[in-house]
Amino acid sequence: MSAEYKVKLEVFEGPLDLLLYLIKRDEVDIYEVSIERITSQYLSYMEAFQVLNIDLAGEFIVMAANLLYIKSRTLLPKDQQMAEPDAEEDDPRWELIRQLIEYKKFKEAAAQLRSRQQMQEALFPRAPSTPDLPAPDENLLVEEVGIFDLINAFQKILKRLDAKKEDLREIFAENYTVADKIDFLLRVTSSGVPLRFEECFEGIASRAEIVVTFLALLELIRLKQLRVKQENHLAEIWIEPATCSPAIQEAIP
Repeated sequence: MSAEYKVKLEVFEGPLDLLLYLIKRDEVDIYEVSIERITSQYLSYMEAFQVLNIDLAGEFIVMAANLLYIKSRTLLPKDQQMAEPDAEEDDPRWELIRQLIEYKKFKEAAAQLRSRQQMQEALFPRAPSTPDLPAPDENLLVEEVGIFDLINAFQKILKRLDAKKEDLREIFAENYTVADKIDFLLRVTSSGVPLRFEECFEGIASRAEIVVTFLALLELIRLKQLRVKQENHLAEIWIEPATCSPAIQEAIP
């Protein structure tokens, strides 16, 4: 894998999005969030970003530092905790919880505005200048699946490999490039039949090859040549060609 390759995703979200995703994934109330657990999960994602050479905004680092600080405070007895001059509550988590609640409200308000805009467009449609397109797929597309779902699935693949203790085979693995794996993914999805996320990594016995394959998948998603679907939140992830364009067909040997 080339050390120069960096992932740049248009759908990338911020640290508060990641925290809300982790809370939703664990199905816990924001007010009941465990700082110790969510800090561990957040740092795990940071490690995955580093492995994938993803460019991170500085705010991700700031949030990581803030989580570690809050965690350190919660581990101390209350009589030994340093007083916070601007703190309104004794709970060190409160400021973070307040930020998450406010951010969640803004996200929900933005979603409602988008929904109203779509309804308005449907009520006052303009005369079509092109033939009607097929109805959109009922499954979620990549923008709705989200980068965090993909990173979560990627982490599971790595954990399965670690559990098998096959990392020593990496010494004898061939060198793969992102371009090689792009060709591979285009080939295995060329039939148009949806492919389970895990199937993209079958037969891979090295950590490096898993990383390169995942980078290739992200690149094809970014280029809108592959799309990702889920039946519902946290369900199994499926991969399929976004279109049957000539560009894809030419890329397939």
